[in-house]
Amino acid sequence: MFGAVSSGALDMGFDWTGYWAGQIPVANIVGSMPFGPAPEVALGWMFLGGGMEIIQKAYDPFGVKFLPCHLAVQEAGGWFNKEINTIADFQGLNMRIAGLGGQTLAALGANTRMVPAGEIYLSLETGRLDAAEFSAPSLDVGMGFQRVARYYYFPGWHQQAAWYSIIVNMDVWNKLGEAKQDAMIEACRANVTFNLADQVNAQAAAIAKIREAGAELRRFPDEVLQGLRTTANTVMDEMAAGDPVFAEALASLRAYMATVGEWTALQAVPPAE
Repeated sequence: MFGAVSSGALDMGFDWTGYWAGQIPVANIVGSMPFGPAPEVALGWMFLGGGMEIIQKAYDPFGVKFLPCHLAVQEAGGWFNKEINTIADFQGLNMRIAGLGGQTLAALGANTRMVPAGEIYLSLETGRLDAAEFSAPSLDVGMGFQRVARYYYFPGWHQQAAWYSIIVNMDVWNKLGEAKQDAMIEACRANVTFNLADQVNAQAAAIAKIREAGAELRRFPDEVLQGLRTTANTVMDEMAAGDPVFAEALASLRAYMATVGEWTALQAVPPAE
């Protein structure tokens, strides 16, 4: 699809940005940044913190306009048929996982692979996979993974937020004119807003169904998450060393998260007893 939009064979398409990471490395950050920003922070960075402008630099050589149009909430950490108690438990684990999260687990010795969505269930059921990530509970429950996996781990460290976009051939975009361009941007912002609310609303019922099916909800131990964070940062730093736009986006996002993070810390209240 990306090639067709770039060449003009298609006027535009709709994507998960991570699909184009092979051609545009920075698309990995936009699609699934490990230990990245929460959705509301990702939204602020994209539209107000310079994100769109940085990402567009990577798309310009291909003649493609990048228009962020859907923001997915945090995924779950994944479905597992083996317990994860230490970082060493990822060694030799056969897991379906994409993007920078997959590269992080590969660096820890896991056997990571991209299995098509329609094959994940059977792969878990037959033991070809020990674990798999797919999406948030509201989508996972419809796939039936709770029937073939023992543990459902949280948090989704590998994908705290994920952008989907409309990609438009640049010649087509330029011919639309400013009024239509503005209308598309505003429509995408409205779509992001409504769908964030819809996704948050959908998770509680999905989690209840997963529990009813007998799957056990767990959190990764803190020491495991710290090990994953350290490895993920190493993976991203190595990628930044080889791609200037990736490096610019990574530095910008880290700075933005640190800056707006003070607001979250100042407003934090203790949990209810």
